[in-house]
Parts: sequence; structure tokens; C-alpha cells
Amino acid sequence: MARPVTIFTGQWADLSFSVLCTKMAEIGYDGLEIACWGDHLDVRQAAENGAYLRRHREILEEHKLGCWALGAHLTGQCVGDAWDERLDTFAPASCKGDPEKIRAWAVEEMKIVPWAAKAMGCGVVTCFMGSPVWRYWYSFPPTTERMLEEGYRTILERWTPILDEFDRAGVRFALEVHPTEIAFDFYTAKRLLEVFGERPTLGFNFDPSHLFWQGMRPELFLRDFASRIYHVHMKDVAITLDGRSGILGSHLPFGDLRRGWNFRSLGHGHVDFDAVIRELNAVGYQGPLSVEWEDNGMEREFGARESLAFVRRMNFAPSSVAFDGSMEN
Repeated sequence: MARPVTIFTGQWADLSFSVLCTKMAEIGYDGLEIACWGDHLDVRQAAENGAYLRRHREILEEHKLGCWALGAHLTGQCVGDAWDERLDTFAPASCKGDPEKIRAWAVEEMKIVPWAAKAMGCGVVTCFMGSPVWRYWYSFPPTTERMLEEGYRTILERWTPILDEFDRAGVRFALEVHPTEIAFDFYTAKRLLEVFGERPTLGFNFDPSHLFWQGMRPELFLRDFASRIYHVHMKDVAITLDGRSGILGSHLPFGDLRRGWNFRSLGHGHVDFDAVIRELNAVGYQGPLSVEWEDNGMEREFGARESLAFVRRMNFAPSSVAFDGSMEN
């Protein structure tokens, strides 16, 4: 199958870019979805410093790795969120503790991201948008429609100038539909597109794991938003409700076996990837299948190797013939 298999580097940000490229090339990946944090990519340098950009591209070329997408999730979260101290971990030291400074930094940084993507030869940026209304997800105290409308309007106002830059750069924005985001399931994703007037720049990074644990059938999201699937994460999740655990996670850390669900390395969870690949074939998706490896119960290099083999095995093409087409006289 022509779709390349890549790995998202965000969970490997403790490694230098060069070391990571060596490792993933040796494992056999076709390329990287490069995270815009750690040593992996400084978007300002990539957009403005020719020597920095050339060195990054040289390292990729040396290892015969491609790059089809950048990931700017942490910066994007700071644009749309209602501040709490957790956002300080994503922001520069000069902004920490100051919601307005954090937001202003994030907006300006996100305006640079599409130009960095273009310079790197990428046509897509995967990202989060944050959400000023996520804290209202459970409607008590009661959540009014006015509060939700204001939240979506805030996202529209904050992100429109950023998406204008994406338009100018000719790069598409792929929101990862995900709890804590303004769009976290089918209906919120539909509402987001409507609020933005079905703007073509705005689409989705499909990650089945976040949909499945909420009780959705991820493959139907692909069918319903076929024209808006700009990138795909391959990530698995296991539901392990046992009568004590709840679907909300019980404030237990990821990997704790008492949780009602946990992200798992590919093939160790319950996502129906056969159905996912068949829907991707049906909608004509030919972009990368990007492994996002998040399994606190498994050694990660073992997981990266096994996940690559899993995706290679599942990455089948649609049939070019009808099996019953030769039965006619």
C-alpha cells in the first residue's frame, strides 16, 4: 500500500532529533510526524533560519525519512484554553502564570507554524485548539446554551487570524478530536465546522483511541467527515471496566491497571483497525498512517517496532476487482 507509515515524535521528546532519526530509521519507519517541542523542531528557526532548516532536512535525508506533517499540539492548547497552572508547562518561562501572556505567545507562535511546515515540505499541521468550555462538559452546575455559544465564538475569534496564516501558507490545519478540545466527539466536531463556516483549511487529525473509549465507533467518524480527514493517528485503547473502575479514569494515572481504560500499543487494545482501514480506503485517504505510541505498560522501543509491524500488516489497499465480477456468462 502506498500510504507511508510514520511515528509521532511527541512521546520521544527526551531524545535529540538526530538520535531519534537514527533510531526510527533503524526500526524501519518511512518518516516522522515531527513535534514542535523539545529538540525536534523550533518553528521560528525552521521558518526564519535557513541553516537550521537545511540541517533538519539533511538529517531526515541522511536517514531516508520523510515528513508529511508537523505536530503543534501544546502551543495550540494554549490558544483556546481557559488558563490553569497546567498550561504553564507548555509556555516559555517568561509567560508562566500570566494567562494573557501565554495566550499572546501561543497565538503568535501558531501563526509561524504553517510557514515552518511549508519550509519543511509539509502540507498538514496536526494540533489542538484548546477549549474555554471543556470545564462545562458535565452539566452541573447547569450549563446554558449561551455559555457554549460564547465558548465557540471565542474559539472562532482566536483561531481565525491563525487559520488566515495557514491559508496564506497553503497548509491545512488538522484538529485532533480529543477530550479537553472544543471538538471532542461527533456533534462537537460538526458544530465546530459550522461555526467556522465549513472553512476548507480546517479539518481533522483522526485518532480512533479518543473516540473509542467515549463509546463511539471511530470508523463512522471517517465516513461522516470523509472530506475533512487530513491526517491519521494509529493508536489503540483498551476498555477494562471491572465493576469498580469507571470510564472517567478515577484520577488514576495512565498505565494503572485499575483504570477503566488505558491507551495501549497497537494490537493490544480494542479498536477495530480492520474497520478503520476499510473506511480510509473508502474515503480515498492516501496520507500517512502515523503511530502515536502511548502505552505506559510496555517498553517503548519494543512498542515502536511492534506497532510498525502491525500497521504494515493492516495497511492493505482496496480491491481493484469485484470478486463476483467474473461469474457472468
